[in-house]
Amino acid sequence: MVCLLSILLSLAGCSSPVSTGSASTVAAREVRLWQDAKIFTLVGQLIGSAQRRVLVEMYELGRSEVVRALGAAEGRGVEVRVITDPTVQASRSAVAQLDSLGVPERVYPVDDRRHQIDHVKLLVADDEAAVGGMNWGRHSDRNHDYVLETRLASEIERLVHVFDQDWAFAGGHPAPLPAVAGPVGQTSPGAEIRTMLESALNRAVHRVLAEVYTLTDAEVTAEMVFAHRRGAMVRVILDPNQSYNLHSYAVLRAGGVEVRWYPVPKGVLLHAKIGLFDGELVLGSANWTLSGLGVNHELDIETDDAVVVGAYLARFELDWARSA
Repeated sequence: MVCLLSILLSLAGCSSPVSTGSASTVAAREVRLWQDAKIFTLVGQLIGSAQRRVLVEMYELGRSEVVRALGAAEGRGVEVRVITDPTVQASRSAVAQLDSLGVPERVYPVDDRRHQIDHVKLLVADDEAAVGGMNWGRHSDRNHDYVLETRLASEIERLVHVFDQDWAFAGGHPAPLPAVAGPVGQTSPGAEIRTMLESALNRAVHRVLAEVYTLTDAEVTAEMVFAHRRGAMVRVILDPNQSYNLHSYAVLRAGGVEVRWYPVPKGVLLHAKIGLFDGELVLGSANWTLSGLGVNHELDIETDDAVVVGAYLARFELDWARSA
């Protein structure tokens, strides 16, 4: 750990949904990658077509049409449960609306002493789920972000377990899940996302292609430099309006890593937290920061599906070409 930090310090001195495909090499057409405003097309479809259950855990819930859709689902007899973060004003307002619609909701008990938030973005509708980085804020559709839709039974099972863990915790009955190695990872409880991310980074031989809203974690930054040094092509796109990214940008550039700023118009964010490591794609709610990987409650998912990987690669190349 000290060695990593020493290297870092020395370096610093010197539109449409993406294609559908399988979520593994053996299962066909089980996942789909969505991006930007089209994510809300998916959200509307999943909630609107649900017949048995709709489970939502959302950091920022501020879209009135989504709240109404949740109320409509409850009204037609679907089991609807919603978990929100108490630190976001829009979510607090949504809670009042949900209550008026008779939708069961709970507020995640964040640890204020640690400046913790419940940063999860999760939707489960019947036997499908959507996991990613997109908030459901009033203007979130302006942002560049990704969500993975999955129908894989093993992933749905794990995601429902995470939701039930959080629902119980919000109801005063903490029962944290044991840490597991798999395609779904959480932070706080546990450090599964850090393990997932660092393992993918350390395994990468050919390429690391990342789009990250906030990158400040020293270990992750160092591991990107190490990947470059062992011959991988490492390219990183960052949000220029996040001042926290300035130091990591300088460190990566000093270490030989290619880094560019995403061209965001006023009022728009590069809000993604996504990386492609050879043929493995990791995305979700966790920023690549100490808070995202060790303090906040976060949720990430990974896939090696060739169609999804190819779709992300195509979008990354477009983003890279227009970044500077």
